[in-house]
Amino acid sequence: MSKPLTYNGYAAHVEFDAEDRLFVGRIAGIIDIVTFHGESVTELEQAFQAAVDDYLLMSEKLGRKPQKPCSGKLMLRIPPEVHAHAVMMAAAHGKSLNQWAADVLAKAE
Repeated sequence: MSKPLTYNGYAAHVEFDAEDRLFVGRIAGIIDIVTFHGESVTELEQAFQAAVDDYLLMSEKLGRKPQKPCSGKLMLRIPPEVHAHAVMMAAAHGKSLNQWAADVLAKAE
């Protein structure tokens, strides 16, 4: 499993454009569109960090709070039998439902 590109609390979604031979990225988890690109991994990392810094600076100049990725609070509507099974599995692993779900979601691909 690969680790995402992260910087200053933000993560990036990155793809490779074979036609232009560029890595193209976008800050993930926010509605604002912030993109960047680079021809190498080093260039991509530098462009990502610059994009985050520029986004934070521009938000400040515009007098608005920059969007932050998810708060960490997640509400799900699931069938009662799925909920009951999750509670049982959490208990079997000696964990709270919250910790068990966080561990399972962290491993999801």
